[in-house]
Amino acid sequence: MKKAVILLSGGLDSITCLALAKSQGFECYAMSFRYGQRHTIELDKAAEIAKKMGVKDHIVVDIDLRTFGGSALTEDIEVPKDGKAKSIPITYVPARNTIFLSFALGWAEVLKAYDIFIGVNAVDYSGYPDCRPEYIESYEKMANLATREGVEGRKLKINTPLLSITKAEIIKLGVSLGVDYSLTITCYDPLDGKSCGKCDSCLLRLKGFKEAGLTDPIEYQ
Repeated sequence: MKKAVILLSGGLDSITCLALAKSQGFECYAMSFRYGQRHTIELDKAAEIAKKMGVKDHIVVDIDLRTFGGSALTEDIEVPKDGKAKSIPITYVPARNTIFLSFALGWAEVLKAYDIFIGVNAVDYSGYPDCRPEYIESYEKMANLATREGVEGRKLKINTPLLSITKAEIIKLGVSLGVDYSLTITCYDPLDGKSCGKCDSCLLRLKGFKEAGLTDPIEYQ
């Protein structure tokens, strides 16, 4: 069976990627990160998702991006609410996807997995620079230049199946694959396990469910 590394955050997009990879016949290896984020409930969700969806292995990588901060997710900075951010918001974590993909790339080489799945989206998203198609294309090219597997002709693919579709379309896709979105959390500023409903991530999620004609199954404050 062909193998794939899935970047699993515990959120809506990553669980959809996992379900899609499984539907395509991949043996899935999930990777999550304890990166110094202020709220780690997403890791509990990722572990639950990995267990219920039968991944082959799930590892949590420890790195500390608080060392240099620069984000409301890793520093004591107020998370913007009610869609007030006008440019790349302070919830952007510097170089996060580049760092995450580098770890996924290393594990993929060891596993001899030639597919990595990441749930980036460039339609209904917060404007993060590392969610754009040109970034993914450049990273994939670099990955195949920088690895033994790539140099020896076994090309690695960065799969971004959600890149160019709306949040509503992502949700509909997940539902068609049997995804249980009650297992997920997307919020940047949760409290006691409940999503705030006001941060950019929550607003995009709620908009997606509304446009899909569905009710979001998670709890909000």
